[in-house]
Amino acid sequence: LALVIMAGIREELELADVPESFKGVPITLITAGLLALAFMGFSGLISI
Repeated sequence: LALVIMAGIREELELADVPESFKGVPITLITAGLLALAFMGFSGLISI
């Protein structure tokens, strides 16, 4: 699930107006961090 979401976000970022210094790996790492925070929010909803 996370890979599909990340792939979709990366496709959107190719079309977005990203500053030159953030293009490539930096914006990907920032996006991965935000995605990790979003998934950590789900950890309290489901107990296994």
